[in-house]
Amino acid sequence: MPLFKTITPNAATQVYIWKVEESLEELSQNVNLTPHCKARFESMKSELHRRGFLSIRHLLHQAGYTDQDLYYTENGKPHLQDGKHISITHSYNFTAIIISDAIEVGIDIEMQRDKILRIASRFTPLKEYRTLANDDAVIRKLTIVWGAKESLYKIYGVKGLSFLQHINVTDFDFDDHKTDAIINYHGNQSKYAIDFLEFEGFTCVYALAL
Repeated sequence: MPLFKTITPNAATQVYIWKVEESLEELSQNVNLTPHCKARFESMKSELHRRGFLSIRHLLHQAGYTDQDLYYTENGKPHLQDGKHISITHSYNFTAIIISDAIEVGIDIEMQRDKILRIASRFTPLKEYRTLANDDAVIRKLTIVWGAKESLYKIYGVKGLSFLQHINVTDFDFDDHKTDAIINYHGNQSKYAIDFLEFEGFTCVYALAL
């Protein structure tokens, strides 16, 4: 089973990343879905989405959980029955989860694509990236910023939270592999640590509440 990487941001938090290479039949082995998740799985038309969905259940197993330990609130946010915090992401052939005993966490994986240049103005001021050397560098940076904001949106879980207006990610150098961010929403301010890594044309970003 291709567990791609594990990361331990702190003593209470673990990140698990999976590279989806198995067939649907292989991933189905030893996976017992709840009725809710079985209905979700059967509604998926894409085999890639189905394989990603099942691979996340194998990631749960790596962390000591089963699908029965996972439930979703009305807004679609995942939770664990034991009260620990969890966030889930998938993009093409990579999936990941982050679990923490003590703090709110969020995670996002994105493929690095030039499409992000066309939508950048929707989530961040483009003028911040004019000093970068080339389009590839801009794409990399924008993907990190998008992943950070997506991770924070998953933590906050409130409809109406604007990536552009309410979430600010502090500028960073690629070599830092981390930054921080602030959410200002209706007079409430919260701060987060952001970590990121890049691999095989993908970017993984995870956020930890401070």
